[in-house]
Amino acid sequence: NGKYDYLHLPNGIGNRPLAEAELVDMREVFRQEGKDSIFSPDLIRAIEETHAKGEQSIILLNRRGFSQFVLCRSCGETIRCQNCDITLTYHKRENALLCHYCGFRARAPRKCPFCESKFIYFVGEGTEQIEDILKRKFSALRIARIDRDTTQKRRAFEETLMDFAEHKIDMLVGTQMLAKGHDFPNVTLVGVVSVDASLALPDFRSAERTFQLLTQVAGRAGRGHLPGRVIIQTFYPEHYALQLACQQDYEKFYREEIRFRQNLNYPPFAALACVTVHHEDYTYAFGNAQAFRDCLESANGERRARILGVAPAPLARLKGEHRLQILIKAASRKKLRELIDFALHDAQEKSCDLRIINVEIDPVNLM
Repeated sequence: NGKYDYLHLPNGIGNRPLAEAELVDMREVFRQEGKDSIFSPDLIRAIEETHAKGEQSIILLNRRGFSQFVLCRSCGETIRCQNCDITLTYHKRENALLCHYCGFRARAPRKCPFCESKFIYFVGEGTEQIEDILKRKFSALRIARIDRDTTQKRRAFEETLMDFAEHKIDMLVGTQMLAKGHDFPNVTLVGVVSVDASLALPDFRSAERTFQLLTQVAGRAGRGHLPGRVIIQTFYPEHYALQLACQQDYEKFYREEIRFRQNLNYPPFAALACVTVHHEDYTYAFGNAQAFRDCLESANGERRARILGVAPAPLARLKGEHRLQILIKAASRKKLRELIDFALHDAQEKSCDLRIINVEIDPVNLM
């Protein structure tokens, strides 16, 4: 209807071609080497070749910290946050376990707090571990890390980027902070260590966000007169979002993604609202969530909206509060707003605690 225009940018800056991207199947790497490997032989060779030519590289892993979580090999327990329904992330330099949501901190254990076994296992890699491994493997390279941990000091972020621009640093390791907007003409290699976690998030936009991240970080390579190369490691190379991100083909990705949205009646084929009910007392939260759900059902009538829930949110407990979720899909935003307005008025009349109910129209994420 003419509301939006499509602006097509098929080439890179200065009409240069986009960087050549490729997927590395880490399942095949595992079969060949007989063990889990953080870096594939293809990525290791590419790093060696890049720096032998005096060029720079960027390595992306969208998880900070040293290890994702701590596991006891004897009893199988993991160490979780006291306030949130997530495992704590191990930060080696601080020798601490941290919650990335509420800031809870605990000492890294020498033995399991549940069974007192000494067989503590640190599982999964973060940017801190990636930086350590690369410094050991490529001792001649000047490597720096950019993530929320290293940029807390004033101007630390800008100073690291300036050093990289002046070739005082050969390689940057970091999270999505590295993916957007940076222009370094001497960067010819971008390596993405793992993208599978972002694809697995319980959000209908997970494929879209993964595609965005990969195409953005791919744009950091080959911005000068030298050609760029992007290597993406994954255990799921068949996924359309990864394949089309390699091709940097937005139109094909759109056609594939829009088919799923239509089949499952997600935006833009429906107006979506997310209702989150949160409280320290689970019974109190559930009672109010169920009462508000009843108000939504009463107000629905001819509006024919689809009401999903009450169900635990993907992050079921954050900062000491239980979180319950109701999703509402309606044919139009007007009908959706009418439904919610009527339900809120009805809930207030029935003494529902509206202070613990958050309503978000067109939610940015469903976590």
